[in-house]
Amino acid sequence: MEIVYDEAGLEVYMREAVRVSREHPVLIDDFLQDAVEIDVDAVCDGKDVLIGAIMEHIEEAGIHSGDSACMIPPQTLPGVVLEVVRDYVRKIALGLHVVGIVNLQMAYKDGTIYVLEANPRSSRTIPFVSKAVGLPLAKIAANVMIGKSLVEQGYTQEPKVPYVSVKEVLLPFDKLPGADVLLGPEMRSTGEVMGIDYNLGLAFFKAELSADNSLPVEGMVFISVKDEDKAAATVAARKLYDAGLSIIATDSTAEYLRRSGLPVVRVNKIFNGSPNVLDYIKIGEVRLIINTPTTKQSVKDGYQIRRSAVDYHVPYITTIQAAQAAADAILKAKKDQITIKALDEYHKEVYYS
Repeated sequence: MEIVYDEAGLEVYMREAVRVSREHPVLIDDFLQDAVEIDVDAVCDGKDVLIGAIMEHIEEAGIHSGDSACMIPPQTLPGVVLEVVRDYVRKIALGLHVVGIVNLQMAYKDGTIYVLEANPRSSRTIPFVSKAVGLPLAKIAANVMIGKSLVEQGYTQEPKVPYVSVKEVLLPFDKLPGADVLLGPEMRSTGEVMGIDYNLGLAFFKAELSADNSLPVEGMVFISVKDEDKAAATVAARKLYDAGLSIIATDSTAEYLRRSGLPVVRVNKIFNGSPNVLDYIKIGEVRLIINTPTTKQSVKDGYQIRRSAVDYHVPYITTIQAAQAAADAILKAKKDQITIKALDEYHKEVYYS
């Protein structure tokens, strides 16, 4: 698999890396840039459909769903969008004559909902959904498959929760010397964890802590983002600054943040010599790295930063959506009390409507 960023890159790949013929076809996918990805796990008995949960991904569509953090319930999707999603799930599950579990992956962008996949089988998110909403979805589906309808089992309404559950992935890059940590369409994760609390920030903070990617509540943050992410990065940077963290950034990002009124220390790009972010990483001052490359060249330029983050055990973020979630999490962790509860205590608060 190869990710190409422009027509010239595609021509080079087709000419040098593959041999195209009727016997050797090439599949080309076009990414929906800046779309919100949605996952839904449901159980269908051929007549009724039980939606276990609608999950909103934190990373944008294009990151493999197995590598993306996601949250229950969705935090940014409008109610009208969720109703359309529910309608699509029911129609597709019944139209495919599913008897058992079905997983649907969708994307939302500019008022349009796209159906990416519909898989009439269990998915890797079933354990997460079951723990988040307190429903034994695998058991319910198994009973459906041996002839017990959803009505007979007493499961006909979608569960609603007053708290937020976040699923985060475990990535093996510390075991793979030299590997780039940048996420893409190929799945890299080797496990998953979850965090639960009464707002997204605290739930995300817990999930990152469980994933051994603990977010800092003090120290220095390095930010270097692509142009289209700078406005959103400014919002995140403001929250990090309000939480008491200091910020360093490279040329254009530093200038943009300064124009927004944020005190930022400018550091050199790596090829311009010291002082650069690698110097700060090596002496232990950088506590969080936010780096969102977009072009093939910027991907290469950021490799040393991302690799150093792994080697020196510094939390790193490569998408602006995750950066915003992390900023919210750090600010909430500084201001609010983290909830400590057993899972079944949360489940007692689940309701149906």
